[in-house]
Amino acid sequence: MKRFAIAALLGLSAAWWTSARADEKQPLVPSITVVGSGKAAAAPDMAEVQMGVITQADTAAKALKDNNAAMDKLFQTLEARGIAKKDVQTSNFGVQPQYKPVQPGQQRLEIIGYQVSNQVRVKVRKLDTLGPLLDGAVGEGANQMQGVSFSVAEPDPLLDEARRQAMVDARRKAELYAKAAGVEVGRVLLIQEETPQVPRPLFRGMMMAPGGASEAVPVAAGEQEFHAGITVTYAIGKEPPVTAGK
Repeated sequence: MKRFAIAALLGLSAAWWTSARADEKQPLVPSITVVGSGKAAAAPDMAEVQMGVITQADTAAKALKDNNAAMDKLFQTLEARGIAKKDVQTSNFGVQPQYKPVQPGQQRLEIIGYQVSNQVRVKVRKLDTLGPLLDGAVGEGANQMQGVSFSVAEPDPLLDEARRQAMVDARRKAELYAKAAGVEVGRVLLIQEETPQVPRPLFRGMMMAPGGASEAVPVAAGEQEFHAGITVTYAIGKEPPVTAGK
């Protein structure tokens, strides 16, 4: 019984010693933490357009038939202008009844026809063909145009350049603070990256005359910026000398 009690006491002591050692705080490494930012810009090299056809008729079947015929013609136009099938995707389709305006005292809505809407999202990988494509689509019956968005097909190289610029910016700031404090910048202790900021596609509204225009629609792609941000912690390599009497 005594041996068991002694063994239990020794085990408890060892556990307490281990826990106490684990709870001991390690001395902090003198360090400088800064935030670096960088960006890279490039002209877009592809675009995305949302276009479609709206048809109306007395019956849903007739409106759908007319819409199907118009969409088939639009698909043929896109293919003839070099748009691959993989770059055309249906984004919205709907059939809605059209009601007669409500009269005072009227309790029931009267359906006077139907409207069918079919919309597709089209990727244009050659920007020099975008203007003629928009003109051709409208000329061939597309009467619904949501707008145009621009993007960069391969953003990774631009993001990497922004990351490099962010690291350079972080080092510059660290050296600035270190010089002001009379110390030197040591090795990197920690690098944390923020979520890169990739330009979001912004659909820019466009107005085109029914039946198409006499010339290609003028298009301005502009430029897009990619941003990167990082938090870097540097060790302090050399502390200022201690002045006598302090």
